[in-house]
Amino acid sequence: MLALLRTFSWQDLRHHPWRSAAAMAAVMLGVALAFAVHVINASALDEFSQAVRAVNGQPDLEVRAMQGALGEDLFAQIATHPDVARANPVLEATAMARPVALAPVAAPVALRLLGADALLLPAMAPALMPRPWEGAARDALFAPATVYLNPAALQALGVPPEGTQPRPTLQLRTGLQTLAVQVAGTVSAPGAPLAVMDIGAAQDLLGRVGQLTRIDLQLQPGTDRSAFQQALQALPGWPAQATLAEPGDAAQRVSNLSRAYRVNLTVLALVALFTGAFLVFSVLALSVAQRGPQFALLAVLGATPRQRLALVLAESALLGVAGSLAGLALGTALASAALQLLGGDLGGGYFAGVQPRLQWSLSAALLYGSLGVAAAVAGGWWPARAAQALPPAQTLKGLGSASGRAGRGWVGLVLIAASAGLAALPPVFGIPLAAYVAIGLLLVGGIALLPWGVAWLLQRLQPLAARHPLTLLALERARRMRGTAAIAVGGVVASLSLAVALTVMVASFRGSVIQWLDAVLPSPLYVRSALQAAGGDAALLPPGFAEAVARLPGVDKVSPLRTSPLQLSATRPALTVLSRPLGTDPAQVLPLTGPALPVPAGQIGVYVSEAVVDLYGVRPGQAWPELSKAFMPVAPDNQAQAATFFIAGVWRDYVRQTGAITLDSAAYQRLTGDTRISDLALWPADGVDMAALQSRIRNAAQQASAAAPAGTSDSGAANHSADGNPPLVEFVSAQSIRERSLQIFDRSFAVTYWLQAVAIGIGLFGVAASFSAQVLARRKEFGLLAHLGLTRRQILAVVAGEGAAWTGIGAIAGVLLGLAVSVVLVHVVNPQSFHWTMEMNIPAPRLWALCAAVVVSGTVTAWLAGRAAAGRDAVMAVKEDW
Repeated sequence: MLALLRTFSWQDLRHHPWRSAAAMAAVMLGVALAFAVHVINASALDEFSQAVRAVNGQPDLEVRAMQGALGEDLFAQIATHPDVARANPVLEATAMARPVALAPVAAPVALRLLGADALLLPAMAPALMPRPWEGAARDALFAPATVYLNPAALQALGVPPEGTQPRPTLQLRTGLQTLAVQVAGTVSAPGAPLAVMDIGAAQDLLGRVGQLTRIDLQLQPGTDRSAFQQALQALPGWPAQATLAEPGDAAQRVSNLSRAYRVNLTVLALVALFTGAFLVFSVLALSVAQRGPQFALLAVLGATPRQRLALVLAESALLGVAGSLAGLALGTALASAALQLLGGDLGGGYFAGVQPRLQWSLSAALLYGSLGVAAAVAGGWWPARAAQALPPAQTLKGLGSASGRAGRGWVGLVLIAASAGLAALPPVFGIPLAAYVAIGLLLVGGIALLPWGVAWLLQRLQPLAARHPLTLLALERARRMRGTAAIAVGGVVASLSLAVALTVMVASFRGSVIQWLDAVLPSPLYVRSALQAAGGDAALLPPGFAEAVARLPGVDKVSPLRTSPLQLSATRPALTVLSRPLGTDPAQVLPLTGPALPVPAGQIGVYVSEAVVDLYGVRPGQAWPELSKAFMPVAPDNQAQAATFFIAGVWRDYVRQTGAITLDSAAYQRLTGDTRISDLALWPADGVDMAALQSRIRNAAQQASAAAPAGTSDSGAANHSADGNPPLVEFVSAQSIRERSLQIFDRSFAVTYWLQAVAIGIGLFGVAASFSAQVLARRKEFGLLAHLGLTRRQILAVVAGEGAAWTGIGAIAGVLLGLAVSVVLVHVVNPQSFHWTMEMNIPAPRLWALCAAVVVSGTVTAWLAGRAAAGRDAVMAVKEDW
């Protein structure tokens, strides 16, 4: 076998290097994209996990509130428990920071602020232990308004790691407050920009005395963790909204959340590998046809059919190995470049801000390399079978194979029926594995039915061509060689069906997003904090701001919106609670998927997103006790009151994949006592001067900032017009939000359009290779037609007619098959992966353009392939048997 590969196969590669290079490039592309997606996500997840471990330390358990904050009285109760060795109170906040010396010109940096007990950090979270600079006071660890920055914060804020004299001062903006803090040293924690300070100093600075975000616990050696959790929850006064989490839950939540996204990216990347298998098929089919006499001579010299089969499979495997090795190298380079330029985020937002190092895995490389080899071997199977079944005597005479039999059509019906059954199965670990297999079976089953479709359609067209001999000749030959025709257009059907499916899916998604944006953006103008990049409490507007804006002249009406996280389960990502005025008809402000149910007396109606229905198993018309626990009072004197929530409807949300809950703002404020807001929808009065109105709103924000309590406030910084500081609030129109959202959507799906072009190009290359292979085997047939009086133009017309018939049928089959695949993508894959539904939207003009391009390209390709076989060599080929 090795001798044949070195002589027989190597000579063919030397004579046709570009043909083999095209097949290897297709395999390389599929392997590179899939491997790059894996490396980027693995690197980002590893870096994220390391940052979480460094910031959270190594506690045995964490105590958190489902929503809001914990009280210090709970910390005192837990810290004195006999099974607790250490308990570290932690307060977290977010802010936008910049050096005071550069405040007018420096860009603000999103900074995570963390307050903790500095005396416990060496044992519980060494990476967070402050390291004061030389010359710092002995009590610098506990000094008020004093922070310690990690390397990312030092670099982003331009602070020298060794410190300066005088000590750098930072301006922190949270909400409408502006605070001043001094940098006194560093911490070694990796990850995004972080500032650490003493817990008491943090509470005083932020005006949150008596509040905690979490409590980290280290247990006594030998403590049964499960029994301890039960004992804690049985303590008198234990708040119902307090949850206990394991240290690794945060990284696991992000991994689970991003899993469906990265699996879908990987499957999308493997589309190129799938079409690459067809290109390998086409290249080897042409190669086997060209070397038919050589294979026949090998058979005469003693090569068995099994040996000929193994030889072609070995050639396909070598193409796969070469393409896979190049793909792994290219994928590694792409991943490295993406990590350097874009960080670890691929557009899903799961690892935003993470700058990971490349994590290369040998096992993953072997897996994706094996996929490339397997795809190449699968593409070479049919050409290998053709070489195995090649009749030596007939081939040496130049007669080719007269077999035009079609495959067994019932196999295609069985595969399509199996795909329909698999599409109805639920996801596995949140991944629609059965749906992906269903799509594969649907494609293979549809291609297996092509011979039947060719025969049925061409038989119906035959009477129409009865008076046109050349057209009748083209149709009749295509009908009688339907098995060969099916193989020739199989690549076109596969690539066009995938292109149609992706086109319909993207068009459906985009149309649904446009409708959703129209529903959730009812007002023409929105007001929000200028600290949106910081997120959390830093981006909240103070109490009374909405009422102050509503009283301004030129304002018709306002509608406040508050968003806040809610951690119902330690193993799932946080939900988002949205409170807004719902009025008497929630369907007017929410894109409900069905009618809203009447809310029973004494209960509070909530409207959940589709993701909540899938992730938490709740249904409209049910009560939700777990949600009621989250809003139970933390302490008896808390303003919050226990409530019974009733699920009154389900709404569509294309932003929060982890789930969202909407309730009326009056109910939220009554339950939490928190009247701060996140955004303000505003309807200006007719004919109002927008510039003057925005100026009045900024003045209202300044007044609210001056009235807001702050531990260490720099009131002069609130006057943005005087000292060049950025404004406290920003304005954005509904039209700009729509345009920005659709730009992000189109950029996210740009890769699908590129993959469509690649898939169709590979399919057309396959048609060209198949036609070239067949016309080489039909030289005597064309010579006979020339002896019968057909001119070269007429022979080319016959070949072009066959190409038009075959690609026309392939286009019809590809569209029908693509529509079937798009139904699975729209109604199964997307809901199971991302927990949202969409309306089917078929872009008919675009599909017609795709079909026309394929038919025209296929016809021209067939005509070009037939030119070489319709010349003088074809006439002389008839004499070879004389």
